[in-house]
Amino acid sequence: MKDKAKEISILIVGFFTSVMGFLATLNVKFEWLTEASVNAFGAVIVSGVILVGSLYAVYKNTFVITAKAKIQAEELQKKGLK
Repeated sequence: MKDKAKEISILIVGFFTSVMGFLATLNVKFEWLTEASVNAFGAVIVSGVILVGSLYAVYKNTFVITAKAKIQAEELQKKGLK
């Protein structure tokens, strides 16, 4: 999951870097669109994807969220698998 997040971040950061270069050739400048802000945005993307992946893993591995999951947990306990 972490590798995919990094790949996605690299693609997005590359896109914004290209946009930044294109705008510079047209002499259009935004003070907030700098290399540091683009890199910071990439770090936020990586962190966000990892957070979403972790939350999904916690959700899928928790037996107390849905009624179906509670029934499954009870069955696992009856069979001695939990």
